[in-house]
Amino acid sequence: MKIEAINTYVVDAGWRPWQFTEIITDSGITGYGEMSDGRNPWGIVGTVEDFKPLLIGKDPLNIQSIYWDLQRMAIQSRGGIALKAIAGIELALWDIKGKYHKVPVYDLFGGKLRDKQKIYWSHCGTSRARSYEQLGVDPLNSRQDIINLGKEVADKGYTSLKTNIIVRPDSPLTNQPESTYVFFGGFGGGGGTTDQGLEYTSENQTFINYELIDVIEDHISALQEGSNGKVTIGLDLNFNFKPQAVKKICKALEKYNMMWVEIDMYEPDGLREITDSTEIPITSGENLLGITDYRPYFDKRSMDVAMIDIPWQGFINAKEVAALAASHQINVAPHNYYSHLSTMISLNLCANIPNVRIMEIDIDDVEWKDEMIGGPLKIINGVVDIPEGPGWGVNIDTKVFEDHAWQQGKGPGYTNK
Repeated sequence: MKIEAINTYVVDAGWRPWQFTEIITDSGITGYGEMSDGRNPWGIVGTVEDFKPLLIGKDPLNIQSIYWDLQRMAIQSRGGIALKAIAGIELALWDIKGKYHKVPVYDLFGGKLRDKQKIYWSHCGTSRARSYEQLGVDPLNSRQDIINLGKEVADKGYTSLKTNIIVRPDSPLTNQPESTYVFFGGFGGGGGTTDQGLEYTSENQTFINYELIDVIEDHISALQEGSNGKVTIGLDLNFNFKPQAVKKICKALEKYNMMWVEIDMYEPDGLREITDSTEIPITSGENLLGITDYRPYFDKRSMDVAMIDIPWQGFINAKEVAALAASHQINVAPHNYYSHLSTMISLNLCANIPNVRIMEIDIDDVEWKDEMIGGPLKIINGVVDIPEGPGWGVNIDTKVFEDHAWQQGKGPGYTNK
């Protein structure tokens, strides 16, 4: 069996692009991988094009050999875009190998440890604040709207959610915004936001007297009130703050039913400073790629839960990171804010490792998300079944990709605009 062709897709998922690889073999088996990045889609698919001379004609079952050929080719630019492209290729190869042997990918690594996986409702409120019209839901304009959302999460059986900082016209601010938005200063936030503190003036908003803490606490308390305290809450701070600000935020949130506070930071000592300052579990790592990146954070015990993004680093790296985390008595949580192909890939990892805390999934999403895998996932009380089909356990309909192509020049996704 040989690799005959490789296709890539950049797909319009409403407010961000998703990217996929399709590897076609001369035996009729086709494999699919995901490498979605909301900000650099064309760089990633362009890198896959650069890799094609190393792939066409190769045996797709010899994954380690291909993987290390790609790693050596990209060794002088091993940053995110190159490694995400390699991940998309590697994941498609595992899909091929699972289909070839007629087993799920987790069986190629020794089988499964569990039949079901607990998930949490991610970007809860975040997606509605940005894209309520595309989702066909009501906007989040008031505290009561957030309370109602918390109730909805609990009523649908979910026991955990994750949200971001949502600023509303009725948020406790001296300078209130005219409309609801998501605070994302760490991502294209404009002048002033690089300070990563709690007090500053940006292009569209002024925060004074640590009022941003009041905004955060108001948001979290509304979700807790709506869910009647039955739902644990994760707050994702992304790259928005430096340690001093995060410590103040955590102190204000310790009285709530927090699943964790999540913060991205390329500085293990700074992250350890946060972890030592609070009783709230600290989660991090979605931006890290491979055991070399994670090792200093684990050695310093900088995080309580390690986030692992499989479409960004591939299954080989994800397995190694999970094993390294287990050796430090640290649980992991797959970072999965993409399509349901990523969901199935992440579930295959969850099935195969012993130290899973919980798994992310976006419940509010584009209506065709289920179509690409042939139907909706079976989610009952915040729990989903581990897939049993060969490869990733789903057949991908690429016509859905073609019908929802992301137009070149559009983007980027995931900003605070």
